[in-house]
Amino acid sequence: MQRVMPWFVVVLIVSFTVCAYAQTVDMKALVTELRQGGYVIVLRHGATNRDQADTDPLHLDDIAKQRLLSDKGRDLARQVGDAFKTLGIPLGKVYTSKFNRAVETGKLVSGGDVTPSLDITEGGLVVTPIENDRRAEVLQKMAGTMPEAGENTLIVTHKPNIIDAFGKDWVEGKEGEASVFKPDSAGKAVCVARVQAADWIKAASGH
Repeated sequence: MQRVMPWFVVVLIVSFTVCAYAQTVDMKALVTELRQGGYVIVLRHGATNRDQADTDPLHLDDIAKQRLLSDKGRDLARQVGDAFKTLGIPLGKVYTSKFNRAVETGKLVSGGDVTPSLDITEGGLVVTPIENDRRAEVLQKMAGTMPEAGENTLIVTHKPNIIDAFGKDWVEGKEGEASVFKPDSAGKAVCVARVQAADWIKAASGH
């Protein structure tokens, strides 16, 4: 039996033509929906060290030459993971970029193993525009793919990938920001909320 789209999603679809950056989110309603599963959470990796750069992006196994999570980024990712557990938000499959900052974020948030994929790895100037377009299409498809029953999918990627896949409204997206999508019956990703890391933590604390 096909599940009827919940009132929370219907209200958001009617109310917003885009998933606006500064949109106020009803965290209580969002968490209630996420507890039932059926959503895809696209997460920009956590806060990084601003004095580092990816100096060898052609060799993704060379972690020493990448921009890495800062101590604050690791702490916030860990707190978001703890918040998900406290709030009872079930995570199923976890996909990440191959850059270590995304892999580490995925592991800290989910508390388990992740599946790194080149498809959601930042390409930048070292891949062709055609390849960057392909990765954007893959991210769109992944965000529109229904998770297993009772689970939510987590995808940890990068700002350029998110902008390419979902548009200019994500230009101001911050490190650690989550975009929550509801796949529709046609396999399209419908954005219902954008949530900052601190919002998950605040919701878990009961404030």
